[in-house]
Amino acid sequence: MASVTVSTSEDDPDLALSWSGRWSLTHRILAVNILTLLLVALSTLYLDVFRSRLSKERIRQTRIEATTTAQAMGHVPQSQWPALLTAVSQSSDNRLRLYGPDGRLLVDSWTASGPTYFLRDPSTQNWTKDVARALDRGFNGLVGARTLDDFIEPSRDRLEAWPEAMEARRTGKWETVVRNAPDLTPVISAAVPIAGNVLLATENDRAFTRTVRGQRTIIAAAMAFIVLVSILLSTFLARTIVRPLRRLALAAQRVRLGRSREVRVPRLPSRSDEIGLLARAVSDMSQSLRHRIDNIESFAADVTHELKNPLASLRSAIDGIEAVKDAKLRKQLLAVARHDVVRLDRLINDISEAARTDAELARAKFERVDLGPLIEQLVASWDDRREKGDARLAFARPRMDTAAVMGKPDRLARAINNLIDNAISFSPPGGLIEIAASRVGDKVRIRIDDEGPGVPHEAREKIFNRFHSIRPEGDEFGRHSGLGLAIARAIVEGHDGEIDVADRDDAPSGARFTIILPAADRP
Repeated sequence: MASVTVSTSEDDPDLALSWSGRWSLTHRILAVNILTLLLVALSTLYLDVFRSRLSKERIRQTRIEATTTAQAMGHVPQSQWPALLTAVSQSSDNRLRLYGPDGRLLVDSWTASGPTYFLRDPSTQNWTKDVARALDRGFNGLVGARTLDDFIEPSRDRLEAWPEAMEARRTGKWETVVRNAPDLTPVISAAVPIAGNVLLATENDRAFTRTVRGQRTIIAAAMAFIVLVSILLSTFLARTIVRPLRRLALAAQRVRLGRSREVRVPRLPSRSDEIGLLARAVSDMSQSLRHRIDNIESFAADVTHELKNPLASLRSAIDGIEAVKDAKLRKQLLAVARHDVVRLDRLINDISEAARTDAELARAKFERVDLGPLIEQLVASWDDRREKGDARLAFARPRMDTAAVMGKPDRLARAINNLIDNAISFSPPGGLIEIAASRVGDKVRIRIDDEGPGVPHEAREKIFNRFHSIRPEGDEFGRHSGLGLAIARAIVEGHDGEIDVADRDDAPSGARFTIILPAADRP
């Protein structure tokens, strides 16, 4: 694959955030939704409260006018009542009617002054009034307002036609009622008893409707502003959510296709929300994928190179056996062929193990491992096999469960065993190999010291590369594949640990290999 994944450490300018960079996506979405709903609810509540207060004030005003008129009538002769009611009606735009004890209409202010208001027919009005009435009905339904009765002038104008007037005469107190005119404007009526009679004042309060609708227009403008704010907030959410996700999706697609030489995956380091976490995860994943692909390509090339040497030697030996007639020489060539077969078998086994180590650890289920008994078993195994020559192994076993880690016991044993094998290979005759394991803070430190020549400073990183092998003099050719330290490092890193090599600080010569692993929680 030819593409190269480059992880950027800075935000793209069009993806960067300022004050909202540390808000989670949940908080942003909730903020947008709650803000819009809150503004709508507050606007509706304000208009409902405003209309309710205005309605109560207009009803109170009509009642006061009717009560004041009734009190004034008590101070003038009955012969002057018609003139008084006419004058009050003209000044207040009310219609005043006086009903006698028998329920007959005695005085009607409109008889002398003419109508002071007109009930308008909705069919004669333009379409804007129909829209306004539709909005009135919608708002009433939204706030759950009580449905008012329709105002209809009685065909026979008597006291019995007005329930509020009948109730005022029965209780001796004033009564008020609000009804709807045909065009949904309120008609307020107030009935007041006076000396056995009942005074009824009615008013078509169109100013009330105009005031409420004016406030509604203001609120509609506010709602338009809210919609604009909602659009801006939606754009903000799109910028903070959709655009980064689109960029990440495109970058992931390019990484998958592998057609671009350079794939730029934004990391968004200034964002601590879910998008930022996702960006960094995708960037790290692409880096890891690129690293794995590079390793596979390098590993395949190294395997090809390493297999060619024993295969060439084996082919040469086989070809020689056919051509050589000398029995002794044929026996030597046959021994070379057998050696090459053994070498190939060891090499293939090590290659197989190195290839599956990463994948095996990636899906492994770790368990608690006490490294003290594990290393002790490895040392005993070397003693039993007697493959260490005359090198001596010394292990300072820690107390039980102090050097415990989480991992796979067999993999950890292989890593430590490879380091012991490497130390034995470089130990001088009678050399001592010291092994120790201890817990330091939240880490477990494994140390393997030998008395060999040590590792040159410039080679300390290379020795962990695959097929990199610097063998001591006299070591059997082909005994090592050059994968032991590479496998050890892969196992240690698969356990989130570190491995390095340095010179010993307590001896004239020798190498010190150190493994550092996260310690398991204390039981």
